[in-house]
Amino acid sequence: MRETLPAAMTYPFRDTVTSEAGLREIIGEPSELVLRKQLPALDAHCRAFIARSPFVLVGTANRRGMCDVSPRGDAPGFVLVLDDRTLLIPDRPGNRRIDSFRNVLENPHVGLLFVIPGFEETLRVNGRARLVRDADLLAQLAAKSKTPTIALGVEVREAFLHCAKAFKRSALWQSETWPERGVLPSLGAMLQDQVRPEEMTAEQLDCQIEESYVKRLY
Repeated sequence: MRETLPAAMTYPFRDTVTSEAGLREIIGEPSELVLRKQLPALDAHCRAFIARSPFVLVGTANRRGMCDVSPRGDAPGFVLVLDDRTLLIPDRPGNRRIDSFRNVLENPHVGLLFVIPGFEETLRVNGRARLVRDADLLAQLAAKSKTPTIALGVEVREAFLHCAKAFKRSALWQSETWPERGVLPSLGAMLQDQVRPEEMTAEQLDCQIEESYVKRLY
């Protein structure tokens, strides 16, 4: 489980911005188009984007302001749009940390970032969330003959398309820029260094992880 941050922390930063006015002096003001593109609900373009997205990042924070971003993914359209103001994100089997869910119980505000492979534009959705167990709704989220036991219901408060600058700068979808897998150790090897589980080698951890990918995705 995550530890509570100390009440006061010392950072090695000597020149920081402490007000919105000071920040505006550096960044400037957004254009009218940027301001007007923020919608209070999902329109047809937002709904079409979500229907084609196989991946969404879910940002949450607890009552103390400790934040978490959790990835959720499945076949395109796995996020169910109930109406222009309501989304439902299924919970598939994972590591059982429930960081996002614990945060929502304390602070319902959430931020979502929807991604479509090959598309450099993204969709941002902000709103309030609840943990949903309605059987009829969960049945609509079934995949591979498995019905989720819980889902994240989001009441949409803001939605807007985000431009492609970050993806263009990162060249994220250009495969020729991708590093070889060998530049980092395997997950099992990294966990072996970090956790040092007794009587388990890095190879055994990798086998256990791969088995979970094969047998426990749904």
